[in-house]
This record gives sequence, C-alpha cells and structure tokens, in this order.
Amino acid sequence: MLEAARGCEVRLSVPLVVAALVLQGCRAREEEPSSTLVREARAAQARAPIAESRRTAITEAVAQVAPAVVTVQTETVERGRVDPFDAFFGNRSGTRVLPGLGSGFITRADGVVITNAHVVVGATRISVALPDGTTFPARLLGADTLNDLAVLKIEGRNLPVVKLGNSSDLVVGEWAIAIGNPFGFVLGNSEPSVTAGVISATGRNLAVRAEGPGIYVDMIQTDASINPGNSGGPLVNAVGEVIGVNSSIYSPSGGSVGLGFAIPINRVKRVTEDLLAHGTIRRPWVGLKVEEPPPGRARTIGAEVSSVVPGSPAAQAGLRAGDILLRSRERAIQNAYDWDAELLELRVGERVPVVVRRGGREFPVELVVADQPEASAPKVAVLRELELITLTPQIRAERSIRSQRGALIYRVSDRVAADLGIQAGDVIVQINRTPIESADEAARAIDAYAGRGLIRMFYERGGRPYFTDFIIR
Repeated sequence: MLEAARGCEVRLSVPLVVAALVLQGCRAREEEPSSTLVREARAAQARAPIAESRRTAITEAVAQVAPAVVTVQTETVERGRVDPFDAFFGNRSGTRVLPGLGSGFITRADGVVITNAHVVVGATRISVALPDGTTFPARLLGADTLNDLAVLKIEGRNLPVVKLGNSSDLVVGEWAIAIGNPFGFVLGNSEPSVTAGVISATGRNLAVRAEGPGIYVDMIQTDASINPGNSGGPLVNAVGEVIGVNSSIYSPSGGSVGLGFAIPINRVKRVTEDLLAHGTIRRPWVGLKVEEPPPGRARTIGAEVSSVVPGSPAAQAGLRAGDILLRSRERAIQNAYDWDAELLELRVGERVPVVVRRGGREFPVELVVADQPEASAPKVAVLRELELITLTPQIRAERSIRSQRGALIYRVSDRVAADLGIQAGDVIVQINRTPIESADEAARAIDAYAGRGLIRMFYERGGRPYFTDFIIR
C-alpha cells in the first residue's frame, strides 16, 4: 500500500495512472488554503475594473451634490371649528397641527438653505435634516411666493455646499439629475434619492396655473422624475452644478408623469440675493397688462397690451392699449407668457429697452422699472396685526379692483387671517355702517367699534363682495 501525506492511500491493485491522479488530488487538498487566497486576489482584481466602469458623470455629480441636499420638515397650525368628536376627547381648541415636507440645498457653509416658498410659507415650525440625520431648527429669512422661492437659515458651520451653475446655456438633451426626498414620511431615511433624465425643453410656460400666487414661466422641463417631496431640491447637470430648483407643480395623477419643471438657477440667484440682503423682494412694476388673444382670434407674434396704468412707467414711455411688445432687452416676446417671464427678471430702477409694434410700424421705447405702487404707499398699522394702505387709481388699475375707494390689506398676521378669513390683497370698503375711504378711516372705524359688540367688515376680493364678523374685546 502506498501512503500519501495526511493519510491518503492508494492500493497496489489500482492501476498506476489512477493512483497518480489520486495523489495529485491529495496534493491539491494540501495546497487548498493558499489557492483560496489566490482566487480571492484574482476576484478582487476582476472586480476593480467593474467598479471603475460603474462610475459615470451622473454618479460623480451625485457624489458632489448629495451631501448638501437636505430634507425640510414643517409644522403648520390650522385653525377651524371644533369638531364635536374631537371635543368629546378634550380637544376644544379647534386647532390641528399639519406636518409638511420638502427638499432643499445648502448654498453657504454657515447654513443658508434654498427651497420652494410653498414648502415653508405659513409654517409655524421649520426644521432641516442633513443626509446623515442631523437636524437643525431653521429660520425663514425671506420668501418670494411669486417666484416660489424661500431662503432658510440653520446654525451650522463648515457645512457641505452645492456649486451653482448657469441656466442660460442649457442644452436640450443633456443629462439632468433631480435630487431630493420624494417619498416624504413614507420612508424613515434622511438620505436623498436620485432620479436622472435629460433636459426636455427650456423656456417652458405653464398655462395652467397652480394653486397660490406663483407664476411658473420660463421654466426648465425635464423627464427626471419630480414628485411632491422633491419640491425645493436641486436639478443638477452632469458636471455637478445646480441648474435649477425642482418644483412639483403639475401632475394630473398626483405622481410623476415624465413632466418635471424646475426654476432656472439664474433667477434663483437674483431672488436669493435680494432675500438675503433685504428679507423681501422689490417687485418690479411698469404699469401695463398684456393678455393672450381670446379663442377664435388669430394669434400673432408678440404680447398685446390690454391696458396701461395712468402715471405708470409704461404711460410715461408713451405705451397704450393695442400696442404689441416684440422684444425686451435680449428676450424675444412671442406671447404674454414671455412678458411675464421678463418681468420676473427685471429689477427696480433698471432702464429696459423695449421694441413695440403699433399699426405697421416698429419703434423702440425705454421703460424705467419702478416699485409696485403699494410698496411705496404709506402704511397704517391696525392692532399690530394688520397693515393697510389707501386705495389709489394706480393700485386699483394694477390689481383690477372694482371698488372706487377703500383700504387695501397690505399685510395680515396668520392668526387674524385664519380667524377672520381675510388675506393680503382684500380691499376693506365698509365697517358696520361706515363707508371706508382710506386706510386711516379703516383704522379709526376699527378702534371706534372695538369693545362695542359685533363688528361686520365688508371687503372686496377678486371683484366680488364678502363680509366677516368679529369682536374686539
């Protein structure tokens, strides 16, 4: 009997060839530990090229931006009538706390965060969560509801930041990456998720207005999935630059349908600069209105002026109803939406060259952009929770107000707005039996009727009359 190492044996009766094979197998088992290491080393070498091949422009861009993408959580107190069922269980306040959630991104290492205005406006509490779960309370530095942008501040240091790109040179068909938290409270994760697509179009105007005062014109369209929780998150290009702020604003189904829209980053830069400097936006005003031609009427290139406010910059430039706006600065005006987009880019005090067609003649005019009429009007404070301004012909024409006289509500606290059902932009026309001619008269009437029982306030909203009853004790 032949013996091999570690007890391998081969009987003499076995052919020598077979014995040799058995001995080779025994030697293979002796060398097995070292062979395993070799196999693992070879597998690791094989895996390295695969991992490298997985790295693309998209993964690199995500790695750059994702650490600075945050989750924005809000709480909003909603007041209403006490539900009898809730009252039975002791809730007699008639209030409930509604949670909200969106996305945002950090632009400064000391904690400046950009998000959508509709994510945070009206919230009584705002917090910001980093991808690792670290959560900070946040302050609202300013919001521009028309552009749907808001700036938050958290108290952090050396935070990761995004790099802002340029939205004026976008190429249709180039990669677009949406980063944010589209699943909201469904997931218990704080890390953002990523969807990728392309720039489907630029300069998109949404004819169907979303709820609220936002105007969504000159938008970036992408097929990267943007769902409600993505609101406020960044749209990123293939080199890791933020080119837009995602806004979930149109979806017939409530989910992504391949139509995502983002606010161009160049507009975001301008708005956030104003919000950081002043906490508010100086709204540009030129005093003219344009409108789309009614159905059945042939469409022409340009935006037709429907009315001009007396004494406005447009009136001073000689514009009148029926003129066609063809160009403003470098922007070609194809329709009324293009003019809306141009207004969002203008700044107070800027001199704007405009090309106009009247009859068969084209000629240039210069518009000097002014503040909105109500911005410079004297404000009258009422009970520290209302600010009123006297209705003027300019304000009346600009806002299409039917009432000849009254007091425009310029600002109202959330509490009073919820309790009385009034809002900024309403026009107070009568208090009890007292007609209101000015903001001062409205303030005097409210003071006079305070503590004397029920007060009935009549006001105009959207061209219709309303009233509300309240008591001041």
